Parts: sequence; structure tokens; C-alpha cells
Amino acid sequence: MKKQMSDTIRVGLLLAIVGGYLDAYTYVCRGQVFANAQTGNMVLFGIKIMEGHIIQALYYALPILAFFIGIVIAEMIKHHFFEHPKIHWRQIVLIIEAIVILIVAFLPKDFNMFCNIMISFICSLQVESFRKFNGNPYASTMCTGNLRSATEHLYQYFQTHNKKTLLKSLQYFIVIFFFIIGACLGTLLTNSLSYMAAIIPAFLLLSVIVFMFYEQVG
Repeated sequence: MKKQMSDTIRVGLLLAIVGGYLDAYTYVCRGQVFANAQTGNMVLFGIKIMEGHIIQALYYALPILAFFIGIVIAEMIKHHFFEHPKIHWRQIVLIIEAIVILIVAFLPKDFNMFCNIMISFICSLQVESFRKFNGNPYASTMCTGNLRSATEHLYQYFQTHNKKTLLKSLQYFIVIFFFIIGACLGTLLTNSLSYMAAIIPAFLLLSVIVFMFYEQVG
């Protein structure tokens, strides 16, 4: 059976770098927030509601809504382009991501809230569209689940000495490692380039599109 282009190691690791990079980018220069995952936004939304700060609560509700919309749009793209003969539906998702990130790169500080909403949107597109890494379920924009899976398979290896479970554990740890590399690069380049640092993950996403055209799968 052939492996899907989106399932290859090269694509998975590049997307993990992008995920870590964007988290660092939004934290360093877009108001010290993590736009990739929405758990924190949900908690802060609840806190602000209970404190009676309705307007502030909306600040955390909008990225959640953008994430929701991104999931819906990803599914719509999949539905309409699933059997397209010339382009993979996931490549369309990546093109949208790259365009949105390029727009974010040129927006000043006054647009931080809008930028975080847009990054939440593209992260939802990515997490919905790219769910496997070399055959294993994973997330490229957050690592809690990856850490759970890595630890679970490592424990199973020590119980069974099955090398396949050790390999799976190592693959998850590799994804986490590249996510951290992305965060380090994001911090370094954002401190140097400020808002324009978002250009880098945009080009990484474009490279993923190219790899998906030419990746040899088997």
C-alpha cells in the first residue's frame, strides 16, 4: 500500500517546525499568547466571564471561534477537492496557510488581536488536515498528545520489548524535538525580525507543498 504524501516524515517534521515557530512568534511579538492550542483560551474565557469582564472575554472567544471555522473550512476543502486530479486538497490548505501568514507578517502591533485570530485559524486548518506522521496519529501544532503517545509507547516497550513500540515512541519524541527546534528558531528570528519573522514559516509551508508534489512514497 502507498503512503499518503501528507504522511511522510519530511512533511511531518516541517509542519512540526512551523507549529513550534508560530507559537514562539505569537508569544514574543503578538502579545505573549499561544495561538496554536485553544485550551488556555477556553480557561481564560471562563475566568473573564466569571469576573464580569465580558469585553475581555471576547478577546479569548474570538480565537476559539476562528479555530472552529478553520476546522469547518478544512473539511469543506477536503469534500470539494478530495478527488481532484491535479492538486491534493491538503496543498490547498497549505496555500491558504501561507497566504494568511504572509498577511500577518506585514501587520503592525495595533493588529495583534487580529493576527492571533488568523494564526488560530490556520493552525486549525493544519491540525485538521495533517493527522498522521509516518503512519502514526499526531498533531503538528501542539505537543501534549504527542508527549502522551511517546511516553505510552515507551512504557509498552519496557513491558513487551517490542521494537515496533520503541520505534513509535522515538518517532513521537522526534516530532516533539522538531517542534522545540521550531520554537527556538521562532524566538531567535522574531527577536531579530519582529513581525516580519512570520515570512519564514510561510516559505516552509510552500516547501511542504513542493515536497508533496515530488515526495517518493511507497
